[in-house]
Amino acid sequence: MSVNPAPPSAPFAGPFALATLSSPGGPEFPALITPGELVVDLRIALDDVQLTTRRLLEDWAALLPRLRSLAADSTVAREPLARFQVHAPVEPRQVFQSGANYRRHVIDLHVAHRAPGDDRPEDVRRAEAAEIMDRRAAEDLPYVFIGLPSAITGPYDDVVLPSWAEKPDWELELTAVIGRPAHGVSVEEALEYVAGYTIANDLTDRATVFRRDMPQIGTDWLRSKNAPGFTPLGPWIVPAEAVADPDGLRLTLKLNGETMQDESTKDMIFNVARMVSYASQSAQLLPGDLVLTGSPAGNGMHWGRLLRDGDVMDGSITGLGAQRTRCVAGVAS
Repeated sequence: MSVNPAPPSAPFAGPFALATLSSPGGPEFPALITPGELVVDLRIALDDVQLTTRRLLEDWAALLPRLRSLAADSTVAREPLARFQVHAPVEPRQVFQSGANYRRHVIDLHVAHRAPGDDRPEDVRRAEAAEIMDRRAAEDLPYVFIGLPSAITGPYDDVVLPSWAEKPDWELELTAVIGRPAHGVSVEEALEYVAGYTIANDLTDRATVFRRDMPQIGTDWLRSKNAPGFTPLGPWIVPAEAVADPDGLRLTLKLNGETMQDESTKDMIFNVARMVSYASQSAQLLPGDLVLTGSPAGNGMHWGRLLRDGDVMDGSITGLGAQRTRCVAGVAS
């Protein structure tokens, strides 16, 4: 179910973006979105009735010039976006997620979790945490784990909060969309494998992040992050060529109209190139795969206010549009 049958206006950088849409009752299809929220059906424009957004990304280098031409061609048929339902822009095969990747956020967590008996002033402990973050950025590796594609939902769909989720929280994140197979790529070449960028809200149930029955096991990302609909994605994929600096974008999340997260990707400890390169050292990244780059300060745990039935989240990132999702209480099974 959608909060808005006609999505809110969501401007994006560049002359076009990619979307996955459907007419009422019809199948999903890949579309070109052009300024003025106009839609080009790429099945028709590219003469391929079986076309999907992921297939576009699998042939990204060859098709990108054609997409540029279609966006610039005023004779190509276009329809208003308001006639269509907006879905997650791509169905990935793999989802790579990141934690503890925003400097201020991690410093705040470090300061908040004071060790027993540590009576030093906050400014001293904060300076210590800052030094640790500098050392981590210079010497350590990103923290990446795997998510499930089945958790992805559309950018305007309702988010069902499972009855077992005691502390559901938001995490707005810049997401890189892979455009060609990548394995063992260097930091210097990593961005060449990124087709574009989109928005993800990587929801987490804080109560189930750590196993209570066996604490020595550590984190349980399956339980805490992968409920159906826990990753609203989109609305668009904006081509990387239209995003001048992915490390200088503003992320903003509002809860019921009140700003909760407001940070620049400059605050990332490991930037997009380092995240993509690191993930590719272990796994082969495939076209359409997602690399989520972590969430900045301002989560619900910070504010002491977790998600509940009826909450509306508005998330936006500079040049990538905006998403709006409403929380709905799940029914106990």
